[in-house]
Amino acid sequence: MAADKQHAHELIERLAPSQVPAAIGMLEGLLDPVSRAIANAPIDDEPLTAEDEKALAEAEEWLEHNEGIPHDQVLAELGLTKKEIDRSSESK
Repeated sequence: MAADKQHAHELIERLAPSQVPAAIGMLEGLLDPVSRAIANAPIDDEPLTAEDEKALAEAEEWLEHNEGIPHDQVLAELGLTKKEIDRSSESK
């Protein structure tokens, strides 16, 4: 176990500065219980219902004629900001 951790440290030290943020993201994902639960969750093999199919078709049709809604706009409509989202995920 200690040798594996030492090896991981050595690999991190060899990363280019531009690769460090990606490595941090991967490590945080491994340590986050929600991310772990999602990664280990079984594949959703439940068939789509007729209602699901209809909703998906309507969404695809809407997107063919309209521009997608930016994430910041959705957050604003919910009374949230990106900073608040980032802060809440940092406190976990």
